[in-house]
Amino acid sequence: MNVRPFSGFLFFAALMWLVPVYGQEERTPIDWEAGTIEFDRRIGEDVRRLIDDVVFTHEDTRMYCDSAYLYSEANSLRAYGNIFIHVSDTVSIYGNELYYDGDRRWAELTGDVRMVDPQMTLYTDYLEYDLDLNTANYIDGGRIVDAENELTSVWGFYYADDKEFFFRDEVTLVNPEYTMESDTLKYNTQSEVAYFFGPTTIVSEENTIFCRNGWYDTRQDLARFSKDAFFTNQEQSMTGDSVFYDRNRGYGRATSNVLIRDSIEDVMITGHFAEHFENDGMSVVTQEAVLTVITDNDSLFMHADTLKSVYAEERDERYFYAHHHARFFSNDLQGLSDSIVYSVPDSLIYLYHSPVLWSDVYQLTANTIEVKTDGREMLSVALDEAAFIISEEEDLGYNQMKGRNMLGHFRDNELWRVDVDGNSQTIFFIRDEDGDLVGINKAISSNVVIFVEGREITGIQFVRQPEATLFPPEDIPQEDRMLQNFQWQADRRPRDKWDIFEWR
Repeated sequence: MNVRPFSGFLFFAALMWLVPVYGQEERTPIDWEAGTIEFDRRIGEDVRRLIDDVVFTHEDTRMYCDSAYLYSEANSLRAYGNIFIHVSDTVSIYGNELYYDGDRRWAELTGDVRMVDPQMTLYTDYLEYDLDLNTANYIDGGRIVDAENELTSVWGFYYADDKEFFFRDEVTLVNPEYTMESDTLKYNTQSEVAYFFGPTTIVSEENTIFCRNGWYDTRQDLARFSKDAFFTNQEQSMTGDSVFYDRNRGYGRATSNVLIRDSIEDVMITGHFAEHFENDGMSVVTQEAVLTVITDNDSLFMHADTLKSVYAEERDERYFYAHHHARFFSNDLQGLSDSIVYSVPDSLIYLYHSPVLWSDVYQLTANTIEVKTDGREMLSVALDEAAFIISEEEDLGYNQMKGRNMLGHFRDNELWRVDVDGNSQTIFFIRDEDGDLVGINKAISSNVVIFVEGREITGIQFVRQPEATLFPPEDIPQEDRMLQNFQWQADRRPRDKWDIFEWR
């Protein structure tokens, strides 16, 4: 096979000759109309000065102005006064001065610039517009106005085909109902949905919202916030990994790592799912929900399947409800019940549906239990219907107090007196000064007052109709050392703040 290099060179040269012809895009010149035409060679050989009713047409774009310089060789122009560019049926641009590059189809406008489409109007002093990509941007401040919102930023970029703006630096959106400030924001002028990509704050009369990522539908007042999402009003704040908010309904929803805090009462609720009903002043938390009541000396931790915070606006009072499998722990007091209510105004804890309460060595049960505190220490415990107090006497049995109703009084968080009202029955192990067992006291009375010091029964005062007997220990078998309906439930007692999650 014979190879002829000279023939290959001719082919390569012919190919190089064809490239400029077929590889170069054909340039479209700018057409023009004007009332007056002037030539000024001092400016340039190819320059025309156009005055009065000047109109430029370039492909599908028409531009109007009072006067202009047309640079035919460079296929560009500079226009002055009453600039109007008809970009498309939906986009029009106005300004004082214009530079237009026909080869790049790129426009630069300055001085009182307005860009208008059916959804919004953009105001700025400097605007660049790419007519091929149908995009616009400003770099030194701009303001967007639509039917309900006004948005300002230092920098903005607009995709006209998608009706989407990107904003950066000092972004502020003002709505009649709220003001939104962000670092980086995307806004669709057709859907009126704003997307956040940086620290964002939304402030209204009802609440303040902060997040680092999310979106807000300004037309329907729907929003979702994530990354350090924070929601607060005058009484409460709510945080979570993700927060949804419906402003029209006054409804918020948070998921994962939820924290609701009462800024006035120093109470907080944590969990992994929460709903907030703004109009009702109510928040509901589930999924590992914990209520924490913070005090100087000790904090109370309460868990239940559902925790609810309710604010009664007419009375300016807040209540917390724990429903189903409610358990709580503090260093001085522990308890459980199917349902518990914590009343903030009077510092009361109500336990109902099979409640059990523990204080030091004492177990307290009744149909309902009411614990009164001063916010720091226990003051009293009211046991209503089927009241029963038990303490364990090591290796011997149990001290027991039983009656229709009881009222326990506390000093420095220690039980010192118990008033038994109705059908009182007691069993106590009596010891001498050396701690030796003397006997077992069994008593029945209508009403009894029992005095306690530390963990010892120091006195019993029978108010009416007492029947009391001190028995030698050997005279009372084990089965007779327990009052009717006796139940020792030490295995159910919460031992620390983590134990409140175990229902036994």
